[in-house]
Amino acid sequence: MTTQRRYQFDNHLPAVPQQQAPVYRPEVLPTPGYAEQPHVVVQHIHQAPPDRTVQRVALGAGVGGGAVAAGVYFGPLLVAAISSMAVSLAVVALVVVAAAWGVATVVRSVGGPDGKAAAQNVAKARGKRG
Repeated sequence: MTTQRRYQFDNHLPAVPQQQAPVYRPEVLPTPGYAEQPHVVVQHIHQAPPDRTVQRVALGAGVGGGAVAAGVYFGPLLVAAISSMAVSLAVVALVVVAAAWGVATVVRSVGGPDGKAAAQNVAKARGKRG
């Protein structure tokens, strides 16, 4: 006579013993004989990056933290603003040169002999200044 299972997951077979993996136990390594000698400290000395120079000078001069923070914040901001202005002025100069070249070309081609004479006069006047 077989016993019926009371629950769906009842296992009527005997449990299989689980084999355990060997446990790794590290052992302390023997210390080498040269450990008693003094340790040599290798120190690498690097040059400070350029953006820290203002901070170091300000802190060395006894300036407060607000001035250091202002130098750190407004330094790159000032460089960016000046670069932006330089680029804008370069673009404006390029447009002025292109417009002057265009006007001179139109005056030479449309004006006839009077236009060529006017262009030569402008070239002579420009040569006297430089």
